[in-house]
Amino acid sequence: MRKGTATRERILEIAEAAVLAKGFGATSIDEIIAEAGITKSGFFYHFKDKNELARGLLLRVGQHNDRLLADMFGRAGELSDDPLQRLLIGLTLFAEYMAALPGGHPGCLVATMSYQDRLFDREIRTMVSELVRGWNDYFRSMIEDIIAVYPPREPVDAERLARTISCAMDGGIIMSKALGEPGVLPEQMLMARNYVKLVFQPLAVHAVQRKAVAA
Repeated sequence: MRKGTATRERILEIAEAAVLAKGFGATSIDEIIAEAGITKSGFFYHFKDKNELARGLLLRVGQHNDRLLADMFGRAGELSDDPLQRLLIGLTLFAEYMAALPGGHPGCLVATMSYQDRLFDREIRTMVSELVRGWNDYFRSMIEDIIAVYPPREPVDAERLARTISCAMDGGIIMSKALGEPGVLPEQMLMARNYVKLVFQPLAVHAVQRKAVAA
């Protein structure tokens, strides 16, 4: 990694930790400069103002989450070519990954910036919305593939179910932080997984499972 690229990444890393800890409005450029050990001109070489910094943070978190989803659900696709099993396995892998994070998930930058949207210009607010829509679209596409093969046991809207999964993720992060219980996030991911399973798994499979439990 080139020096300039490494410096930019270091600035974003410091800024993200600060924003998650106390919010974007309370995070100053001066404190980021001091921790990064650079000059003010060095900071402004990479980011012309705080909105530009916010843009860099959103691009960074978007790329990270895209890689994470691709890794988890790509692995799930390697384990099963069945669309329902792919989603169920992927959500399980996602929950296991979150459970293994030291100290739990650090927090959701997109949620933090959503709460403080008046601090940003229209471009940044649009970026936040597009990131959330992108994640919903990712799950909606998989759910549509499932519906094509497995008729749901109850009427279901793919977009709304995708939002349920996304809400389990972000809501799990928020509740984990609020309660000081890192295990809440993976717990909620598995609850979302179980709900998807109940919606789509054929009735015959549930009957066999109930008989096995009774035996």
